[in-house]
Amino acid sequence: MGTSQAATPTGERTTSASATADAPQPEPLPGADGGRQPASVRVVLLALMIAMLLAMLDNMIVGTAMPTIVGELGGMSHLSWVVTAYTLATAASTPIWGKLGDMYGRKGVFLTSIVIFLIGSALAGMAQDMGQLIGFRAVQGLGAGGLMVGVMAIIGDLIPPRERGRYQGMMAGVMAVAMIGGPLVGGTLTDHLGWRWSFYINLPLGAVALVMITTVLHLPKKRSQTRIDYVGAALLTLGITALVLITTWGGTEYDWLSAQIIGLGVAGVLALVAFVLVERKVSEPVLPLHIFRNGNFSLVTLIGFLVGFVMFGSMTFLPLFQQTVQGVSATNSGLLVLPMMLAMMVVSLVAGRVTTQTGKYKMFVVGGGALITAGLALLSLMDAGTSRFTSGAFMAVLGAGMGFLMQTTMLIAQNSVEMKDLGVGSSSATLFRTIGGSFGVAIFGAIFANQVESTMAERIGKAAEKFTSGGAQMDPKSLAKLPPMVKDAYAHAVASGTHQVFLWGAVVSVIGFAAAWFLREVPLRGATPKA
Repeated sequence: MGTSQAATPTGERTTSASATADAPQPEPLPGADGGRQPASVRVVLLALMIAMLLAMLDNMIVGTAMPTIVGELGGMSHLSWVVTAYTLATAASTPIWGKLGDMYGRKGVFLTSIVIFLIGSALAGMAQDMGQLIGFRAVQGLGAGGLMVGVMAIIGDLIPPRERGRYQGMMAGVMAVAMIGGPLVGGTLTDHLGWRWSFYINLPLGAVALVMITTVLHLPKKRSQTRIDYVGAALLTLGITALVLITTWGGTEYDWLSAQIIGLGVAGVLALVAFVLVERKVSEPVLPLHIFRNGNFSLVTLIGFLVGFVMFGSMTFLPLFQQTVQGVSATNSGLLVLPMMLAMMVVSLVAGRVTTQTGKYKMFVVGGGALITAGLALLSLMDAGTSRFTSGAFMAVLGAGMGFLMQTTMLIAQNSVEMKDLGVGSSSATLFRTIGGSFGVAIFGAIFANQVESTMAERIGKAAEKFTSGGAQMDPKSLAKLPPMVKDAYAHAVASGTHQVFLWGAVVSVIGFAAAWFLREVPLRGATPKA
């Protein structure tokens, strides 16, 4: 691939494109050879972690506020689209952000993505109906694509895989703040200031991130003269969008054999086939196919796709179950996910330290796949009578599985590509995880909506349409005013819907668990320096 990157990207100098392209093996990176003092690495990482916190907090906060948003704006059947629009835009923009970073330097592109994300946040907070909210969430998603791939690629530049565990504590700390603080902040804001502040809270945090990144991160402004594969990016976006629309609309908006669904299927397949043909011929593909020749990269990409698939589904429907079925407030629903978040943080920290000391990582991927499958299977057992303690224990199992996989899969992906492909390798791994999230939310949303509708119809007959139609406004406050029979029926319907979501999630996660066994234990780059 013609894209060149500095072999030793310290952030203080620019290495020529030709010299980098000719080097078959990467030189030791900062942290491995002492070229950059650990203190300065930590300062840069702190700035990056604040930016990562921006994107991670948003998902956690909005998930807790979602039942109230649906209650005010209406559109229960469109609930999944608030998340799907975000993840779909993130997936479509991720390869472009990765390529732009390779072309013009990561810092300027990274700052641009933060600004776009903040614009989307401000607009989403001002949304007046569900259509506007979905559209503005897509703007947020465009910025989020650059946030996540930018952070991962810059970290990959600065710290070699073997040494990354030394700084895993910082990453785990940010994940803990986002995962634990996000639901709490989201619930508190929703209960006391209104759900709109779930988006407005991004603005001051984003301002801090902009100042920090501008001040402490120093990277080359321009790395190489390449061209963006706009045709490939457009075909990939078209294919992904068509397939996500099929999973969202099939069996709900349109029959599976309707002209609309069949047309989308044909369009999606043709777009993806054309995308592969284009990527094989262009000099600068947006998604280089040669990186998939590495078996580990292909496997970990599949696992990342499945992790995104089940993770976004669980985080979307858990707060709904807690607030609707278990009858807790938005704030308390944030507290109730603490077992999952704490388990994720602790396990991620332990996995990082062990990986640094031993260079071993396959056992974490296998164990993570097993725990995610077990956690989702346990969560599928929840019903209207499940206690908060029991659901918390089930969530802790799921959280432990995600903790094993979240950072480890990205580490393996970056270790499986050459340094000159680090940017596209990071963006590709992020892309497939995001696509998995888009598919997961869309499919789980359709399963959930169908199950709620059928269960309500069984319990209260035709009157169910009033509470399950596309414009239904059902939030915890509205539920409290319903007749006991209707309230009980709706609680059982939501419990039944979440049961189906987690059950199918467990089935899908088995594939990831099986794939983990085929990973090869390849030594990580940047081994501990010799005395």
